[in-house]
Amino acid sequence: MKNSILLENIKSELLLQKFDEINNRFDDLKKSIGKQPTDELMTRKETCEYLKIDSSTLWAWTNKGKVSCFGIANRRYYKKSELLECLTLLKK
Repeated sequence: MKNSILLENIKSELLLQKFDEINNRFDDLKKSIGKQPTDELMTRKETCEYLKIDSSTLWAWTNKGKVSCFGIANRRYYKKSELLECLTLLKK
């Protein structure tokens, strides 16, 4: 009963205050979700695991320009934020 609100005989000011508190909690949650690091670089293996695809599929998508990669020496990295953008485009 600690987190319960009894709506009988409750003043409208108190009810509005409780709704404001709940709304503020949701706003805080939205902000914390939005701050998650999505610009991190992922290796080919991590990218394949993240997208649940085979490395040959990732190679084909990279060659076709569906996903872009970044290189340091002979290593390839993929930005998580760009992968999410690609997935969002497919939903349209």
